[in-house]
Amino acid sequence: MTEMRRGILIAISIAAVPAALLAYGPTGHEIVGGIADKLVVNTPAGETIYTLTNGITLERASVIADEIKAWDKNGVDDPNAFPHYPEHAKIDKQLRDFWRANPPTQDSKSHAPSHHWFHYTDVPILNLEKYSDGKTGRSQWDVVHMISYCVDVLRGEIPEDNPRKITRPVAVILLAHYVGDVHQPLHVGAEYFNQAGQAVDPDRNQPGIEDEGGNTFMLRLTRGTPEGMAHRGLKLHGFWDYDAVMANLQPLSPTLSKEEHYQKTEQAKRKLIDRLTKEQPTNWRAPANIALKNYGEFWADEILPVAREAHERLQFIHVHETIDQDRNVMAGDAREKNAPDHVGYADWSAKIVREELHKAGWRLADLLQQALTSTSISAPSASH
Repeated sequence: MTEMRRGILIAISIAAVPAALLAYGPTGHEIVGGIADKLVVNTPAGETIYTLTNGITLERASVIADEIKAWDKNGVDDPNAFPHYPEHAKIDKQLRDFWRANPPTQDSKSHAPSHHWFHYTDVPILNLEKYSDGKTGRSQWDVVHMISYCVDVLRGEIPEDNPRKITRPVAVILLAHYVGDVHQPLHVGAEYFNQAGQAVDPDRNQPGIEDEGGNTFMLRLTRGTPEGMAHRGLKLHGFWDYDAVMANLQPLSPTLSKEEHYQKTEQAKRKLIDRLTKEQPTNWRAPANIALKNYGEFWADEILPVAREAHERLQFIHVHETIDQDRNVMAGDAREKNAPDHVGYADWSAKIVREELHKAGWRLADLLQQALTSTSISAPSASH
């Protein structure tokens, strides 16, 4: 299968997965993985990474944790069910074992966690707090804990034959995705509402129901591209996953064929990856006193104020309780407000996403480098 065909199939398959299950769409995750690939290539860590993944690049690996959600429909017992990784039979088997050990479920008391839970955490954002300050929205199976778990597997502190069936190759593949997830603000922070539709803090004895990181609210922009303005079915969370990412690539004509659209997106993505690899992001390194296994928590704390602002720049109206995939959630409309800085929501979010993808790429490379070699990455030389 050609790379183009494979890419289109990936895009189609992921588009079939409910939006609530995704963080940054394929393009966003691939940007993160692509930056990390360029930073680790020709290093001892890079050699170890690609040996573990049997040559799968971090850019390719970055979308696998979302791809395997397609197995949820019919299970993994059909060896040819999409996705299928025939060129990497050993990893294909390990991924299926991972899915079996963490099958999809809506039961929060299930003895085996759902692999969907590993992609996010829902920290209340009304009164800004750190990840460790409260309990609501966190769990031992959220993205913060799973980054730590995968790091421990890579360092040999958790055996490969663990209950979650996360081997060292699978840990690399999952980290290539989860590091992107924790840099998507609405995958870390969520708003909680009472029955009257008012925002509340459930960690301060104010019972509330969450918005699933904006998954249940329709976004109404007052400024943006004609396509964005005309898009009436735009979910707030999906906007951050996809539209805010694509705003950092060149605008494409709606008359392009799918293959032309894919080709142009690939070209623009390559350019952005190259640019973001050559420039160090500001303040991307964690302080020296933070242990490697706690990087996920540090990154979550860093992005929570962004998650809060992503809600504060909007007015939530018609808030009401509804059921989404057997869960009680709050839904309604999220309308863009006039921000004090006079920057439109679309422009503000695009800038935030570019900065977060940039940091995530460098941080993924550094995390893997430290986990596998106990050394940190250095800045690329001018000739990079």
